[in-house]
Amino acid sequence: MIGAIAGDIIGSVFEAMPVKTKDFPLFQSQSRFTDDSVLIIAIGKAIIDKGSYLEYVKKIGRSYPHCGYGASFIRWLLSESTRSYYSFGNGAAMRVSPVGFAFESEEQVLQQAQKTAEITHNHPEGIKGAQAVALAVYLARHRYKQNEDTQHSCRRV
Repeated sequence: MIGAIAGDIIGSVFEAMPVKTKDFPLFQSQSRFTDDSVLIIAIGKAIIDKGSYLEYVKKIGRSYPHCGYGASFIRWLLSESTRSYYSFGNGAAMRVSPVGFAFESEEQVLQQAQKTAEITHNHPEGIKGAQAVALAVYLARHRYKQNEDTQHSCRRV
């Protein structure tokens, strides 16, 4: 979670103007957290509290309405709707890192990643994106080396 949030803050100044260099300051005066950090925290808090991903995303997300949400997401967030809007964007993948850290098996990680995605990104590609990121965090956490087992794991997504 910390790495994902740090990456969000570091990258925030480059969202509108990408750079192709490795030589840039990590934190700048314009650096800020974005919607990705807010939703990472919402997913992490839901896991810790054993709460509903949907409820925590709505509650915590609504506390920060001006942090850069996409148009479809902000409409959903501020509405009373609990239905997904079939997105296949990267939002579900951006918020899922706590799942890869919190659960103890590949199966749990994949199932929980799907649950976090489905609240908004119930398109198969949105779900696969979330599962891929969560599984990468899980595999890194368990210090897997690339071998046949990890290749098999990655083919599952």
